[in-house]
Amino acid sequence: MTEYRAHFDATVTFLNGGGLTTEGFRIDLPDASADEQLVGRLFVQHLGLALVGAVDIRSLQVVEEQHRGTRGITARDETGDVDGEDRTGRSRRFVELSHIIRAGLQTRPGSPAPANSPYLPRAESRRRHVEGNESALDLLTRIGDTGTSFDSPRQCHEGGADLAALSLESLVDLPAEVFHVQDAGERGIPASAFWDRDVAGKAVLLHTGWDRHFGRPAYAVGAPFLTAAGASYLIEQGVTLVGIDSLHVDDTQSGGERPAHSGLLQAGIPVVEHLTRLDQLPASGSRFTAAPPLIEEFGTFPVRAFATI
Repeated sequence: MTEYRAHFDATVTFLNGGGLTTEGFRIDLPDASADEQLVGRLFVQHLGLALVGAVDIRSLQVVEEQHRGTRGITARDETGDVDGEDRTGRSRRFVELSHIIRAGLQTRPGSPAPANSPYLPRAESRRRHVEGNESALDLLTRIGDTGTSFDSPRQCHEGGADLAALSLESLVDLPAEVFHVQDAGERGIPASAFWDRDVAGKAVLLHTGWDRHFGRPAYAVGAPFLTAAGASYLIEQGVTLVGIDSLHVDDTQSGGERPAHSGLLQAGIPVVEHLTRLDQLPASGSRFTAAPPLIEEFGTFPVRAFATI
């Protein structure tokens, strides 16, 4: 499905005096046919402006671009149906959000890579079983932070909930708000990035685009992160989970400070790091699942994360 956005300059005058001028503003569009009048109305609705007298839209460009979450905009597919539905009822698709774990993969540069070794080789199993039957058992050695990984409160706080203590209600089929910030001018994602949406009770997923470097040395340098203020805001709003497709939810070049990671986990909010393919998710409307195994006294573990659209 192709999505469209409008790029434009605008001047708003209000009925009771005063005005507002903006340059290079961008909003989502329902389709490619939008003109200045429609863009002006959508602009006013998105900002929640009251007592508007006139809107002047200039330098309008309609471009193919992924939606970012403009209020009131739902993309439509080529048949005219709302995405996620068809004329016979609801349909759905799954989006894989985890990296593949393989022997030798180094998730975080400097950390040990996973290693596979046979415990019961296939040839040995043939000697143990009746003819025509065989099996193999393997050992996987890895640290908890391997591939796409799930962090429970216990990872940062002794006495915090471990992987076995988390309820399925907090892990499965969570309503997701995806923030597409892959073209942000700063590495740190501020609290203001979340102000335009209701995130209470949601899984907040941060699409930075950094997953394109996964498995290479560049993954460790200049990675995007969630600021301390951004984490505090999400905690105050009562989010259920936070995920990011970057090296860490914190700035790993800050000299050891981890305010976002520590704060979220202290508040009982799990964190999923090293996600991928968040670009395939709409800003709103998908459901997120990341359920780690039931392991006691363990704080972090690789996870199969996915979204349902």
